[in-house]
Amino acid sequence: MLPRKRASEGGVVVEEESDNTTANAASFSKKARIGCFAACSGAGAAESAGNDSGLGFGSGGGGDNSGGNSIGGMALGNSHPAEIDEDLHSRQLAVYGRETMRRLFASSVLVSGMRGLGVEIAKNLILAGVKSVTLHDEGTVELWDLSSNFVFSENDVGKNRAVASVSKLQELNNAVVVLSLTTKLTKEQLSNFQAVVFTEISLEKAIEFNDYCHSHQPPIAFIKTEVRGLFGSLFCDFGPEFTVFDVDGEDPHTGIIASISNDNPALVSCVDDERLEFQDGDLVVFSEVHGMKELNDGKPRKIKNARAYSFTLEEDTTNYGRYEKGGIVTQVKQPKVLNFKPLKEALSDPGDFLLSDFSKFDRPPLLHLAFQALDKFVSEMGRFPVAGSEDDAQKLISIASNINGNLGDGRLEDVNPKLLRQFAFGARAVLNPMAAMFGGIVGQEVVKACSGKFHPLFQFFYFDSVESLPTEPLDPNDLKPLNSRYDAQISVFGQKLQKKLEDAEVFVVGSGALGCEFLKNLALMGVSCGQGNMTITDDDVIEKSNLSRQFLFRDWNIGQAKSTVAASAATSINPHLNIEALQNRVGPETENVFHDTFWENLSVVINALDNVNARLYVDQRCLYFQKPLLDSGTLGAKCNTQMVIPHLTENYGASRDPPEKQAPMCTVHSFPHNIDHCLTWARSEFEGLLEKTPAEVNAYLSNPNEYTNAMRNAGDAQARDNLERVLECLDKEKCETFEDCITWARLKFEDYFANRVKQLIYTFPEDAATSTGAPFWSAPKRFPHPLQFSSSDLGHLQFLMAASILRAETFGIPIPDWVKNPKKLAAAVDRVILPDFQPKKDAKIVTDEKATSLSTASVDDAAVINDLIVKLEGCRTKLQPEFRMKPIQFEKDDDTNYHMDLIAGLANMRARNYSIPEVDKLKAKFIAGRIIPAIATSTAMATGLVCLELYKVLDGGHKVEDYRNTFANLALPLFSMAEPVPPKVIKHQDMSWTVWDRWILKDNPTLRELLEWLKAKGLIAYSISCGSCLLYNSMFPKHKERMDKKIVDLAREVAKVDIPSYRCHLDIVVACEDDEDNDIDIPQVSIYFR
Repeated sequence: MLPRKRASEGGVVVEEESDNTTANAASFSKKARIGCFAACSGAGAAESAGNDSGLGFGSGGGGDNSGGNSIGGMALGNSHPAEIDEDLHSRQLAVYGRETMRRLFASSVLVSGMRGLGVEIAKNLILAGVKSVTLHDEGTVELWDLSSNFVFSENDVGKNRAVASVSKLQELNNAVVVLSLTTKLTKEQLSNFQAVVFTEISLEKAIEFNDYCHSHQPPIAFIKTEVRGLFGSLFCDFGPEFTVFDVDGEDPHTGIIASISNDNPALVSCVDDERLEFQDGDLVVFSEVHGMKELNDGKPRKIKNARAYSFTLEEDTTNYGRYEKGGIVTQVKQPKVLNFKPLKEALSDPGDFLLSDFSKFDRPPLLHLAFQALDKFVSEMGRFPVAGSEDDAQKLISIASNINGNLGDGRLEDVNPKLLRQFAFGARAVLNPMAAMFGGIVGQEVVKACSGKFHPLFQFFYFDSVESLPTEPLDPNDLKPLNSRYDAQISVFGQKLQKKLEDAEVFVVGSGALGCEFLKNLALMGVSCGQGNMTITDDDVIEKSNLSRQFLFRDWNIGQAKSTVAASAATSINPHLNIEALQNRVGPETENVFHDTFWENLSVVINALDNVNARLYVDQRCLYFQKPLLDSGTLGAKCNTQMVIPHLTENYGASRDPPEKQAPMCTVHSFPHNIDHCLTWARSEFEGLLEKTPAEVNAYLSNPNEYTNAMRNAGDAQARDNLERVLECLDKEKCETFEDCITWARLKFEDYFANRVKQLIYTFPEDAATSTGAPFWSAPKRFPHPLQFSSSDLGHLQFLMAASILRAETFGIPIPDWVKNPKKLAAAVDRVILPDFQPKKDAKIVTDEKATSLSTASVDDAAVINDLIVKLEGCRTKLQPEFRMKPIQFEKDDDTNYHMDLIAGLANMRARNYSIPEVDKLKAKFIAGRIIPAIATSTAMATGLVCLELYKVLDGGHKVEDYRNTFANLALPLFSMAEPVPPKVIKHQDMSWTVWDRWILKDNPTLRELLEWLKAKGLIAYSISCGSCLLYNSMFPKHKERMDKKIVDLAREVAKVDIPSYRCHLDIVVACEDDEDNDIDIPQVSIYFR
């Protein structure tokens, strides 16, 4: 039983107090409004105040520390701080931080032109959570628009595009005001917005609007973008002087100092724990330097000669104090001011274009010319060029040539008529994959404009994917519209490829953020909307945090199966989609569901997964069945795509990233030097105290004899530790009242943050030395200090509140309301009696970085285990027979369950021990909860790029140089596209093969027939195995008796293989050599017996 002070015999008595100790917090909320109005008016926001009683962690941090109400001279709208729904936006907060999110919440954006590109941009902005999005379009919905706009249905034909878009876009986020504007825009209306985006605007009008925005005070961010068939353009102007506060979104790099020389310039060396990420010219600040204290003044200093573990400081330290020990060096991120040119000036002097594909180095200047020519064509003809019309194409080429001829020294040597012809043919069409890709890029640029977070695109970006066109020449008649929803796509690719898309058998693995985007794209493209079928699978259910980017889900879908809801939403986008939704994880255990016939019938597999192991399994299946695999992934503003094409490219598993470096166990448990170590330890302690130990207690109580016998048989340090924890829970630390839980929490505080540290510095005092004579407490180790508990310290109380509440949960003890009152909790805590603590002389503290366990084996473990079991039996007899504990599984996404409060409390108190900067609960959630940063924009871009590759895959006949793998970072922005790496080729005589090849023998052959089949290829098989069992070896005479047996029968008899009914073949591994006894690595051999 736990010791505690008793105010009365019945337990701690806490009188009700009349004074109000809770804090009032003003809560800003935005009421969703749907409307259509003829003239843009400012969107008001309702404010409401609410009471927030109780203790909670502060809301600072979140990775964004810049303040103020204006960015680069741009207006930020309403200056009231908006309340951030951290459950909804946690993944986005991990990318942007709180300050950026607040700026977004205060930003109003205009999106003009609601065809496919406009709706994609609006979708991404609404998911991001801007204050308001106004949709502008004067035109009406045509059947043609259904190729690329996911909110339109055939019932919307004839309605205004903006009006038809409002209600479905509003569903994405009720905290954003979504409005429509259907009349002609005037310059003056633009002053209502922080950013304006135009997707369907003439150059003349764009220049007029841009001049107004550029000269407005404060400037209005102006973006002009369009997608024309397989070509896209983007122009940004954020004003004459735009300040970028964070150019890349990365945390400042740091290093732990090992030495600093007294030189001019000074050489700074850092510990080789981790490579330095500094670059020449970076500014850094120093802290915690002992000896050379002159550097601790907080002044930024420039560095040069940056190396992996050292750099030179441009400063004379000759007369500074001599460096003794310690010190942290931290990069200082500098704001950057960009001077944007207005559109009129930039057209004639575009500067450097942002490149995406280095194999098309000369393409941006040509497309710069092509888009100007198209604008002139449309202004002269009043329409876009007609797909397949040679006359229109020649007119566009002529216009482009004339513009080029007037450029003087800047003219192009070749206007590339073939490319301009392709440009003209597809100019009217907005393709969904192009809209998705540019919707992601433009959405991110708007976020940059409204927040100053990440480096804007400066200023032109052009892109094309002409490689996506069919390899066979297109007949102009094949491009004519059929009065179908796919007419825009047919005008680019033709009817034959459209038929291939509709008849494709597609497997989409995963229906999270990537999966939702893919389903939308595929439905609009008409994939599996004819004779083909689509299968989507995901074993996960919808959570609130999914809604900020998994846009097919709504709040009323929380708790439902992702795949089912996503499939239903996709069929509402295109009712012709033939889709089956499954809830199976793809892996060896579900090969009865995803069987051989399933894989053999597929046209293509699209990965929408979030973990490497699942990707590797799907990759092996695609390799085995020779199916194309289109893979993609995102991490914050970064995304990548990889095309895995049978016989053309290497497979996904052919190259892997190195594993993440793990901190040694002794570092985490005794010698942390950063907050990550503290949070890793906190998560481990949480699981040990609240999940593993209660589960061990229940395992023991459910079957005492079986449990104790298992511990006796194990007889090791782990078994001893388990029994000690179970005994503690049921004896010394058993809680029967909530006051017991408070006492337990107070004793844990003392143990963790005072006694253990006292023991550590007793065993290793500050002047301790290693066996080599070096100081024990040298970098990266930090000398700790025990904490002195104070009930007036809010951080201490927060830890105790969370710990006592969760301890009570495990014992099923009711939680009183007064625990959330700081004064009453402090009064209860102050009554706890603390036992005296004396450090042990013989305490063993693990310092070996290679150690994998903190438990130390002992020769008398068996005797101790027996003694513990006897004591446990004594405890059990005092318990009610039905007594069980309630293990708590860590759940990071529920801010009301106190899980993150406890983990943040554990980590921050430990950080105080070691003088490590503390973090708020949100940052703690990112690290301890291992939250993967995610935003809608990078997801949209990745899926758009993959779907451009899908055209190539389903058309067939493309070469490896036609495909593209991509890495992109929207924060920089950086786009790097390259053709995939081909597979390694193995040659033998006149044959060659790769990892993609599988040799197939049909008609259920015998062992003799297999050997002869191989011999005909010049290969002598000396060993044949199935699984881990040998079916044949030429060295064993008895094996010659097996010659006339069917291989499948040998597998059943010798290898005891149980072949399931759905499998019609057997895989064997054959070791071969040639006539000169050289080993030849041959492909896997498959024996078909059914």
